[in-house]
Amino acid sequence: MRELVVLSGKGGTGKTSICGSLAVLAANKVLADCDVDAANLHLLLEPEIKSSSPFYGLPKAQINDDLCLACDLCAHLCRFNAIRGQRVLTGNCEGCGVCYHACPCEAVEMLPHIAGELHLSKTRYGPLVHANLGVAEDNSGKLVAAVRKKARQVAEAEKKELIITDGPPGVGCPVISCLSGIDLVLVVTEPTLSGMHDMERMLDLADFFNVKAVVCINKWDLHPGNTESIEASCRRRDVPVPVRLPYDQIVKEAACRAQPVVQYGSGPVVDGIVALWDELRTRLV
Repeated sequence: MRELVVLSGKGGTGKTSICGSLAVLAANKVLADCDVDAANLHLLLEPEIKSSSPFYGLPKAQINDDLCLACDLCAHLCRFNAIRGQRVLTGNCEGCGVCYHACPCEAVEMLPHIAGELHLSKTRYGPLVHANLGVAEDNSGKLVAAVRKKARQVAEAEKKELIITDGPPGVGCPVISCLSGIDLVLVVTEPTLSGMHDMERMLDLADFFNVKAVVCINKWDLHPGNTESIEASCRRRDVPVPVRLPYDQIVKEAACRAQPVVQYGSGPVVDGIVALWDELRTRLV
């Protein structure tokens, strides 16, 4: 089994649009959406949820009024201003447990807390494992790990040869959780200063984890000069840039109709994505 992760550094480069098209082109695969803070791959794949399970984050504190002495020690020690009187503000509680351990009368309980949901869905392109994290919840890195674990289980059970993962933006914990133990990362960038900067950070991270990388420059014709700078940087790093994808309104039209662009229409951008998949498939063998 091989695993391809599509990342971008910054949001808005076209990562999910390209990932949705790869879902159409690849055979015998499982799809995973690890952008758990703002998952949207499902918008292109129209999944039918077959099963869901809760994702538990850190436990939240609760004060037992019958045991509490109202000494306010817990409120004094809490660094998140989560305790007012004898009431815990669940949205502020980080689950650190300081109040639980410090309470002299054992009035504080740490209760399980559901922070999100993990879904297994059926799509016309194959199984999709995806998740949603609650508003302002933490532990997105752990939920990413749970999505990847479930995707591997499904791939093994159904004898799939490939996992294609739509990863989160940035270079933080969720992205690090995506990179460990994979075979290839596709970094989708754009010819803007922020796109160039974040691509460099993403390639540094891939290099740190000893993961092979391929770069795709999306909307390259918006700034040909920056595109050439990106290609020059990749040459110095010995990172291949197999295709340039032009800006094309057809991508927006396909997204508005909830379809991957390679299924919706034709043209240079579709031809480029097909060529990109051919290159990726060769490198995944």
